[in-house]
Amino acid sequence: IERAYAERPEIGGFDFAIHSDAIRRFIERDRDSLIDNRSRVASEHYDRLPDRFAGGEVAILRREFEKRRRHMPIRRLMLRAGNAVQGVKPVFMMSPLSIANYVPPGSLKFDVAIFDEASQVKPVDALGALMRARQVVVVGDTQQLPPTSFFDRMGEGDDDGEDFVSADVESILGLCRAQGIPVETLKWHYRSRHESLIALSNREFYGGDLVVFASPDFDLDQTGLRFHHLPKAVYENSRNRDEAKAVAKAVMEHAEKTPDMTLGAAAFSAKQAEAIQDELEILRRQDTSKEGFFNAHPHEPFFVKNLENVQGDERDVIFISVGYGRNRAGAVSMRFGPLNNEGGHRRLNVLITRARRRCEVFTNLQSQDIALDRTQSRGVAAFKAFLQYAETGVMPADAPSESGRDFGSPFQKALADSIRERGYEVHEEVASGGRFIDIAVVDPNRRGRYALGVEFDGAAYHSARWARDRDRLRDQVLEGLGWRLHRVWSTDYFANPEREVDKVEQAILRATSVSAQDAAAPPTAARDGDDDPPPPAEIEPRPPEIERESAPSDTDDRSALYETASPRIALGWRELHEVPYAYLIDAIEEIVRAESPVHREEVARRIAAAVDIGRLGSRIINTINREITASVRRGRVKKRGDFLWDPEMETPTVRNRDVLPAQRKKIELIAPEEIAEAVRLVVESAYTIRQDEAISKAAALLGFGRASANIQERIMAVVSDMARAGVLA
Repeated sequence: IERAYAERPEIGGFDFAIHSDAIRRFIERDRDSLIDNRSRVASEHYDRLPDRFAGGEVAILRREFEKRRRHMPIRRLMLRAGNAVQGVKPVFMMSPLSIANYVPPGSLKFDVAIFDEASQVKPVDALGALMRARQVVVVGDTQQLPPTSFFDRMGEGDDDGEDFVSADVESILGLCRAQGIPVETLKWHYRSRHESLIALSNREFYGGDLVVFASPDFDLDQTGLRFHHLPKAVYENSRNRDEAKAVAKAVMEHAEKTPDMTLGAAAFSAKQAEAIQDELEILRRQDTSKEGFFNAHPHEPFFVKNLENVQGDERDVIFISVGYGRNRAGAVSMRFGPLNNEGGHRRLNVLITRARRRCEVFTNLQSQDIALDRTQSRGVAAFKAFLQYAETGVMPADAPSESGRDFGSPFQKALADSIRERGYEVHEEVASGGRFIDIAVVDPNRRGRYALGVEFDGAAYHSARWARDRDRLRDQVLEGLGWRLHRVWSTDYFANPEREVDKVEQAILRATSVSAQDAAAPPTAARDGDDDPPPPAEIEPRPPEIERESAPSDTDDRSALYETASPRIALGWRELHEVPYAYLIDAIEEIVRAESPVHREEVARRIAAAVDIGRLGSRIINTINREITASVRRGRVKKRGDFLWDPEMETPTVRNRDVLPAQRKKIELIAPEEIAEAVRLVVESAYTIRQDEAISKAAALLGFGRASANIQERIMAVVSDMARAGVLA
């Protein structure tokens, strides 16, 4: 230690308070950046919303908004105004077949198409969405349900499945993998609030690669996997009535005792699901006091489904009804519906991973009742392993427990011994799925639960690739599962071991005090619709409200009112052509800066008005033209054709000439570039617009209430030039 301090000054200079403050500030800013991004995305979208005064597709939408009946069919609306719809709602959430139904080919193009639950999407169904996108992200699990037709003929034969061939067909997920599309594996498992809910799947289907975070409840109090053996229940007529009654009774008890927790019931077969529904209906009619629960949780309502329909669902609690099992003679047929067929193990994997907090299994079977020498099905073999784990809690990758892994360092071992010496029970290297809690202290007030997790800055800490994972996300997940954590820095321990042990004991006392209060409170359910465990309250502060503009006015603000210049020219006793040229040049430049681009005829009018000349003679016009030429030579004014420009102006502002006298509202006095900008605004805001409507709208922006033939011809010439240049299509 002395050598390390001597060779590495940064170790000697380590300060716990400074480092902890740096971590705290990083965590705050990291969270703030996510909230800021939400607000920024929403604000930028708000700024890009279509202009409500626009024509074309936007006008079509406005008319549809005003209708009370006989609305345009969605497919036709998407064909005629799809770009405007996409401008308002840039994110479409649809099934692949809905895209084919409602988004005609060629009407819309998406930057990205994202497929969720892609293992269930057939390539032929995905093709339409793929053709409408420039990029694709395919999200799915090869160990979950493939596309299937198992229940397409439901009711036409024995539900046991021997009459059906349920061979897995290729999904868009499999097709993308076969094409060599880059793959990223998401390994952190968030849903299960207890590792027993995912442990079997992690071992059987994912090779133990999932990162599962250990729960502080190691004695399956309100969380984890439970087993209900019903030896008297009988499987006959493709269902198990006694088991269905037990499940229905358990549902009613849940509604009475823990109504704040969401619930779902899943059966191995459709007929068993129907039996549960029937039995539950009887109990609900007998006792209507529980109806509040069945009407609660609108985002995650109670359901009864079969295993083919449960993928994508999750609830706080899941009841699993096997249904299949011993008949009246005590025989087991080894037929478990879709589990027996190709891909049956995937169906089991989906079924047993739906619960966040607790999963309860109801069956008249035990694991020894399943004879693997009578079947070659991987699904049945996995089911036997699942039953064994549910019954006994014993599995080679048992969790959570002491892992048996060597301690990361001697000081870690020393600290564990010091905590034991103070009378606390300590478990070392508590682990599940590769994420270890260095030391876990058992709660003396609540046996079966850990009061505190003690973490160190050892190998696992410094080998993390990202500060976000190491210092924020990992602790957030563990705290969301209910852990209370305390960190010990090795440098502080080396400097004063006794002081650090005192700090740990104080943390234990605080944790046990809070734990005693929690023990009297009912279990907290996960929030409806959350995929991740609910983090502590301070993890997700409420995003600031986006400041909205006041109610929009009834005027079109895409064009500005035309403002005329009023230069001051001192003539004295002289005629205009006798005024020093510098006076006129300054006036010309003032007019151009104010009205650019401006026709030279308008410049002459402004100067004449400034010196009270009613009629412009040739001598005056020649004088003004001479000074314009001089100003252009000096670089103070640019000249394009008959129009004068401010040298710093690139794109002209579209101006409404309503304020000008009728005799001065001439289309010929408007620069082609300003007309083009008006056309661009009209077409861009409308997405797609008829040519005649675009000309009319552009004329209105420029201040012409009616587009005469002369105006239409002039604007049409500009439109043609823009089309040839590729500005318009």
